[in-house]
Amino acid sequence: MLSQAMQDALNEQINAELWSAYLYLSMSAHFESVNLPGMAKWMRVQTSEEYAHAVKFMDHIHDRSGKALLKPIAAVPTEWKSPLEAFEATLKHEQKVTARIHKLMDQAVAAKDHATAGMLQWFVSEQVEEEANAIEIVNKLKMLADSKGALYWLDHELGKRGAE
Repeated sequence: MLSQAMQDALNEQINAELWSAYLYLSMSAHFESVNLPGMAKWMRVQTSEEYAHAVKFMDHIHDRSGKALLKPIAAVPTEWKSPLEAFEATLKHEQKVTARIHKLMDQAVAAKDHATAGMLQWFVSEQVEEEANAIEIVNKLKMLADSKGALYWLDHELGKRGAE
């Protein structure tokens, strides 16, 4: 059975994951509006991943006889000055998510909630991948600087991302 404290923390994480999905959907809309369809697609796939993460937390709560509670999602930004600014924001956001996951893991370990700790281990590994992906794109955007041709190429490459 899931403790009330752990259930509350996991419900907060559901809200954070849905906020992440909403953020990336907003970034997708922004990239569409500035004619970067590949980056828009990349963010749309990211949106789906974040939604799936929220569902994974909900399923864990329900599997442990708890109750998942959906709370209002706060507003997200809607514009970025450049692709670099958007992907730097993505990296910063993923670092915050990593810190949240680590805090949840610490809470589960302290409570000797092995089932939740086991579930969270998947997220610990996932966050390594999430940060690495964002760092790679930020670094590429920094390398290409103001080259329109390179931006076109990168947009095309990011558009190849499929659902994972």
